[in-house]
Amino acid sequence: MTRKRRRLMIVGLCALGIGSATALTLTAFQDNLVFFKSPSDIVRETPPGGRAFRLGGLVETGSVTRALGTDGRPAATFRVTDGANTIPVTYTGVLPDLFREGQGVVTLGRLSPDGTFRASEVLARHDEAYMPPEVADALRRSGHWNPTQGPAPAASTWNTRSGS
Repeated sequence: MTRKRRRLMIVGLCALGIGSATALTLTAFQDNLVFFKSPSDIVRETPPGGRAFRLGGLVETGSVTRALGTDGRPAATFRVTDGANTIPVTYTGVLPDLFREGQGVVTLGRLSPDGTFRASEVLARHDEAYMPPEVADALRRSGHWNPTQGPAPAASTWNTRSGS
C-alpha cells in the first residue's frame, strides 16, 4: 500500500467517524426535543401519535375535577384553553400549589387517540405577573391580547367559553 493511499484511507475513516458521531448526536437531540403547542395548534394540525409535546394555555374556569385514581394516587382532569379552542387534560399526581382555574399552565405529555391530553408533568405560573412566553404567544395568535395595548389581561376577563 502506498503512502498516498494510506493517507486517503485514514482521512476517509476520520470522515466516517465524524459523520457517524454527528448523526448520532442529531438523532439524540431529535428524540429529546419537546415542542410547544396551544389548543388551536392541536385542532389545526394533530400531532403525531406517541410524540411528547408541551400543551400550554389557561386552565378553563369550572373545568377542574379532582379524585383518587385506581392506584390511590391523586388524579385531576381539566381543560386547557387559548380562548378559541379547548383540549381536555388528565393528570395523575400532585398538582403544583399555584395551579388554579383561570391561571396559565404548561403541561408535558402525549395526545391520546380520543383527543385527551395525558399529562406527565404540570407547571403552573409562579406569580401574578408571569406568563410563560408560549402562552403569551398563543394569546396573541388567538386575538385575546395585543401587546401594544398593555399587559396580558387576566384570564377571568376573557375566558368565557359558551356551550361547554
